[in-house]
Amino acid sequence: MRCRYEGWLRDDSWFVEVRFTRLRGTSLVFVALVASVHRVLEATNPAHQKEPSFIVLGIEGKQSGVSNFWRQSGSFRTLKMGRGAGTAVKVSQTAGRLEKVRIGINGFGRFGRLVARVALERDDIELVVVNDPFISTDYMAYMFAYDSVHGQKCAMADIYAQDAHTVSFAGKKVAVYGQKDLAKIPWGKHRVDYVVECTGNYTDKDRAAAHLKGGAKKVIITGYSKDAPTFIVGVNERDYRPEHNVVSMAGCTTNCMIPLMKVLHDRFGVAEAQMTTVHSLTAITKSLEGPSLKDWRSGAVAGFNLIPSSTTASKAIGRLIPTLNGKIRSQAFRIPTPDASLVDLTVRFYRRVPYEEICAAIREEAEGKMKDILGYSDDDPVSSEFVGDSRSGIFDAKAGFAMADNFVKLVAWYDNEWGYSHRVVDLIVHMSSVQHSRYHF
Repeated sequence: MRCRYEGWLRDDSWFVEVRFTRLRGTSLVFVALVASVHRVLEATNPAHQKEPSFIVLGIEGKQSGVSNFWRQSGSFRTLKMGRGAGTAVKVSQTAGRLEKVRIGINGFGRFGRLVARVALERDDIELVVVNDPFISTDYMAYMFAYDSVHGQKCAMADIYAQDAHTVSFAGKKVAVYGQKDLAKIPWGKHRVDYVVECTGNYTDKDRAAAHLKGGAKKVIITGYSKDAPTFIVGVNERDYRPEHNVVSMAGCTTNCMIPLMKVLHDRFGVAEAQMTTVHSLTAITKSLEGPSLKDWRSGAVAGFNLIPSSTTASKAIGRLIPTLNGKIRSQAFRIPTPDASLVDLTVRFYRRVPYEEICAAIREEAEGKMKDILGYSDDDPVSSEFVGDSRSGIFDAKAGFAMADNFVKLVAWYDNEWGYSHRVVDLIVHMSSVQHSRYHF
């Protein structure tokens, strides 16, 4: 059986076409692929270095036996392939340039602004539209430039409202709208591919799908959704398929906990667990006492109270790791710090597992295939040291301990704003890579 894969490898603005034929020999595959790409890039770009930074768009070809993915390794991305994979038989230059992924943001609150920051720092994403009916472009520019937690992004001279419908972000002009009806936001007019739904108000799949009526191709919900397919980078993003038009990223706590739980469950088998997140302030916590009809305690003054609250993390884990469905309980405490939170995880395994073995497994994953998603620390950190950390969660080896042969306490830190915003953009890039991949069997 023959398999043809069409994708692109990118070095700066060049991209090349790659085809695989089903043959054995994984070492031959990797060597042939890299050698072929080097020859093409050296012929088309004299300044090409010996170890370029390139990526493959499209990551899987199950019918051919190909099981591969790219992971970051310094500035060079390496290819990991399974047995029986194909060998690169043809690499040819294709005329043209690889376009950036065009995104729009609905809701310019904490997550909206931070997703914008991450997007504007990357060269594979282009922010083209922001919609928020409650703020002017002048105020939008001000809030983006100044952030009490993450610092000043740039001088106000570099970010300003050009007019009532345009903000210039350090020379990049972004269209601004104030539509309350999602279907009327003109995403299609600006060729927006992906809309990041950051308001927290449209977490149902059908309601978020209203963005598609305005011309958006895909919608990413930044929060838990009871009915939208949920994808967590480092856990199940490879399950994404082009027919998924509205997806959820779950919440920041879920993004911290799930990669850690996946390591524990895959390696040792989790019988049950209880998770408590000690969570920093959010936009819904109050500086003065006020009404909170759904959760009365959340109406208390956040600045000098520890407030018991709820989290959707345990709901999400049953959908992401089905064998753990019903085995995880979770709760939250809001604390008076502006950013950086921690997950306190109590786990019972089916068998005896020494704490040192758990630490070694987490460290191996953090330095391997979960690099830049799951972190590992054997220092003595405190919460403020994780403000601005782009990883989903950082395991604290010294903070945990064994309570019995199969019963442990584990702690992981996370920047509940910055790390999550990076994963949102990572998921968009992955979704785009799948959209641009075509398999022919």
